[in-house]
Amino acid sequence: MSINRVANAHWYGRGTDGYGQLNTTSEVLKSTPYSYTTRFANGSGTNPEELIAAAHAGCLSMKLAFNLQVAGFVATRIDTRCEIVMEEGLVRESVLVVEAQIPGMKEEKFQELVADAQANCPVSKLLNASIRCEAFLIPSVTV
Repeated sequence: MSINRVANAHWYGRGTDGYGQLNTTSEVLKSTPYSYTTRFANGSGTNPEELIAAAHAGCLSMKLAFNLQVAGFVATRIDTRCEIVMEEGLVRESVLVVEAQIPGMKEEKFQELVADAQANCPVSKLLNASIRCEAFLIPSVTV
């Protein structure tokens, strides 16, 4: 099965004082602002690292829910926090903290299922993946 999801980023201006907007086909992000201040300070809007953190937390939680289902368990709740650590311009680490309430679950089995979710959720695998990029320069219109 192939699943394709699309997001678009539009950026205007320079890196330090320009701004951008993010859009997804689901419209969860619709002209969502991002800029230098939303990334490196506390400006209003989002940033790539925050979106990666949300994606990783959500993906791990869902993979854990599938793992639990296969093992015959159902979580009352799974809460996952993800912190993306960026240092010197590089994403260095994704720190995940999972708290779950699962009736009848033993600690050892829980840790085994979480470790599998961490290793095998698609976003964990993406963070170790090769990246392809195509680029096209559009000629400027002169008046």
